[in-house]
Amino acid sequence: MEVILGIAIILIKILTIFGVTMFIAGWTTWVERKIIGDMQFRVGVERTGPYGLMQPMADGLKLFFKESIVPDGCDRVTYELAPVLALVPAIMSIAIVPFAGSADSFKIFGQTPFIAANINIGILFLFAWSSLSPYGMIFAGWSSNNKYSLLGALRSAALVISYEIPFGFSIIGILMIVGSLNLIDIVNAQGSYHWFIYRQPVAALVFFISIVAETNRPPFDLSEAESELVAGYFTEYAGMRFSLFFLGEYIMLFVISSMFTVFFLGGWHGPFISYDVVNNTWVQAIPGIGILWFVIKSYFIVFVYMWLRASLPRIRYDQMMSFCWKVLLPLSILNIFTTALLNLDKL
Repeated sequence: MEVILGIAIILIKILTIFGVTMFIAGWTTWVERKIIGDMQFRVGVERTGPYGLMQPMADGLKLFFKESIVPDGCDRVTYELAPVLALVPAIMSIAIVPFAGSADSFKIFGQTPFIAANINIGILFLFAWSSLSPYGMIFAGWSSNNKYSLLGALRSAALVISYEIPFGFSIIGILMIVGSLNLIDIVNAQGSYHWFIYRQPVAALVFFISIVAETNRPPFDLSEAESELVAGYFTEYAGMRFSLFFLGEYIMLFVISSMFTVFFLGGWHGPFISYDVVNNTWVQAIPGIGILWFVIKSYFIVFVYMWLRASLPRIRYDQMMSFCWKVLLPLSILNIFTTALLNLDKL
């Protein structure tokens, strides 16, 4: 009976994660259109349902029934695999994001529903899966048998080579302070307003710039062509194959924002917290609202993403590479040495 119950809980968590991620991806498109419309003095979507709220459903139905044409001369296996590599890493990454602590959430059959998987090497798991997303872009551009798509994929490769190193180095200072790769331990270490954005401001800056590049968002959306009237690596994709790329992008947008919340904004800790002596952790003074604070913080970062898209032009990929190698990388290394000197008693 316990085995059956355990399997049932796992299946429920899997279905919940999948449903939540699809919901987030769909409605974030509506939010982005409305926010950018307001910033640029445009109306945004408004015709499909009240305030355009039915637009994500209309887009999904259109893409589902739209014909998906496969170009001649493409590498069929790699062509079909590319959209999967764009979507699956995003869903796998969100599976271990701790939306609330065990003391800040209700439980079902002794399980906390807002923590799908609590593993001790959570950071390595997140970095491993998130680093697979660029392969979807590269595979799509190479397999399409289209030179414009290939150029977009090469720009994506240049982007990955540039930001991945400072992206990883920016977290090392936090690991030195916490001494754990577990995401819940990192959040608990930020109790009582000791958020790492105050203790590691340089790391937070480097990490934020890197995650903008990680999600291929403006001003670092280098995979889209600077001058050609094509979309970049997914030029030859249509229908549901095309939609998988965008689902992966918008899910990863929320995942990366959640990572910033976990690492630098205290996770589920809100402004009203108290210390639980029994569990030796900081908890919400009002139980059950940890998930609310987490979502508010994460969507604030998502809002900043959209703000950047409405405000900044796309930069050239050589400028991006120069900035990452000459500015972000030295800053991240300097932050590691500075953190080590300030925490010699803990090392």
